[in-house]
Amino acid sequence: MIVPKGPQLSNMLRYVGKPLLLLVIYDLAVVTAYKVFHWSWIAMPHIPLSLFGSAIGIILAFRNQSAYGRWWEARTLWGSVVNNSRSWGRQVTTAMVPLSDAEIPELKVMQRRMVYHQIAYVIALRQHLRGLEPWEELTPLLKEPELSPLREARNVPLAIQQQMGTLLRESQLRGWIDLAQWRAMDESLNDLVDAQGGAERIKNTPMPKQYDYFPKLFVQIYCFVLPLALVINMEWLTPLGSTLVGFIFIALDKIGQDLEDPFENMIFDVPLTSITTTIEVNLRQLLGETTLPKPALPVSGVLW
Repeated sequence: MIVPKGPQLSNMLRYVGKPLLLLVIYDLAVVTAYKVFHWSWIAMPHIPLSLFGSAIGIILAFRNQSAYGRWWEARTLWGSVVNNSRSWGRQVTTAMVPLSDAEIPELKVMQRRMVYHQIAYVIALRQHLRGLEPWEELTPLLKEPELSPLREARNVPLAIQQQMGTLLRESQLRGWIDLAQWRAMDESLNDLVDAQGGAERIKNTPMPKQYDYFPKLFVQIYCFVLPLALVINMEWLTPLGSTLVGFIFIALDKIGQDLEDPFENMIFDVPLTSITTTIEVNLRQLLGETTLPKPALPVSGVLW
C-alpha cells in the first residue's frame, strides 16, 4: 500500500508511464501534421468530446468503485483476522486454568503452542494469498512434528487451523477449559475460517475481463480522437490540452486495474506484512514476552 507523505508529481507521472509518453508523441505528431504539413483533413472539430468524456468517466467510476470495493472488503476481512487473533490470544491466556499447581508448567507450554499456532496461521494465510512459501517464517514458531504434515498440505492455513482445533480439544479433555469456554474459543476459530474463505474468494475470483478490456479500450479511443478534435482551436497548444485530459483518463483506468487484486504482492495491495506483524506483536505481548518484533514501516513510501 502506497503511503506517501504528500502528492509527488514525478511519481504520478511515472505511474502512468508509457501510455502517457505515447500520448504526448501522438499529440505532437497530430499538431505537426496540421500546422507544418497543412493536413487540414486531420482535424475533426465536430467530435462530441464532452459527451464521450462524460460517458467514459461514468464507466471508469463504476469500474473503479467495484475495484475499490474488492480492495476494501479484503482490508475488512483482515481486520476481522486481527480482532479474532486478539480474542484467541486473550482466551488462551486468561480462560485456561490448571487443575493443580503441578500442571502449571504444562499449561504454560500449551498456551505458548496455541498462541504460536495463531501467529503461524496468519503468516501462512498471508503467504497463501500472495502465492509465496511460508516455511522460513514458520520454522521458528512450530516444532518439526507440527511442520511435517503442513508441508504436504495444499492449504497450509487450514491445516494449521486443524492443529489448533486439536490443541483446543486436548485442553478441554485435560480439564483446563470447560465446555462453554471450548465453544467460545472454537467460535473464534470459526470466525477466522470465515475471514479466510472471504479472502480466498477475492483471490480466486478475479474481476470479469470485460471490466478490464472495455474501459481500457474506451480510454484509448478517446485519447486517439482527443487531439484531432482540439487541434483546430488549440493549434500548437494541442499537446498540452490533450495530454492533461488524457492523463486524467489514463490514471483513472490504471487505478481501477491496480485495486482489482489486493493480494498480488504488489505495492497497491492490502499491507498484509504490516498487519501480520501487528498480530504477532499483540499475541506475544499477551504471552508476557518482552522481546517483540518491530512494527513494519514504509519502505520507499510503500507499506507492505
